[in-house]
Amino acid sequence: MTPPAPLGPLLADPGAAAVLCDLDGTLAPIAPRPEGAAIPKRARDALERISERYATMAIVTGRRALDGREIVGLDGLTYAGIHGFELLGPGDARPHPAPALAGLARDAPRFAAGLDRQRLTRAGLRLEEKGPIVALHWRGAEREEEARAAAERIGEEARAQGLVTHPGRKVLELRPAVEIDKGTAVTTLVADAGVRAAMYAGDDRTDLDAFRALGELQQRGLIDHAVRVGVRSQEGPAEIAAEADLVVDDPDALLPILEALAR
Repeated sequence: MTPPAPLGPLLADPGAAAVLCDLDGTLAPIAPRPEGAAIPKRARDALERISERYATMAIVTGRRALDGREIVGLDGLTYAGIHGFELLGPGDARPHPAPALAGLARDAPRFAAGLDRQRLTRAGLRLEEKGPIVALHWRGAEREEEARAAAERIGEEARAQGLVTHPGRKVLELRPAVEIDKGTAVTTLVADAGVRAAMYAGDDRTDLDAFRALGELQQRGLIDHAVRVGVRSQEGPAEIAAEADLVVDDPDALLPILEALAR
């Protein structure tokens, strides 16, 4: 394919560019259960070649960083895990927690420990503990709307105890009250790389933080060129397409863009 025009500045000087991607729903099709996620070999091959040519190739995911690395299968990439709450560099044995988490890392797990597990089961909710974040999933529940409503009620209880909630695709995350998200992760990754152009691809509400962070970096003159690639879906927010510079319909349609960058 002829590379889309917005990719031009990245292709012209890969050594001064960063490529950043969400994982689930962007590189990997959404799976019925999180453990079933996988990325196509074409995507893996492209990511590996991108990592060899560009200043930074990073995966920014809501999963634990080590889990993201296992799914992608490439040790030479950077992984910002749990929406930026931890960072795993190329070849690192374990991730490093964000300094802003000091003293707050146990707030959400402590709240989750007090939840009635039978209540969760009756509601059709699955609880996933991801270090400082706790996620309530209802994908695949027998009555998804009832499960979603139950998750929102638990979210109200969590907010009353000082936590922050963040919705996603059939998931509600309970987070400590600290300003860390995919946007802050992208800002850190781009600044550390010292690049002048950056691309971010994502599909969900959490990825809008990354889109907006790239826009702010460009407005402040810290990068010259930003490309936001939205992966559209029926479950994702309309803002993904509205705020993107390029829009594709699913993870398969993202592959030609990655391969154009990799060539």
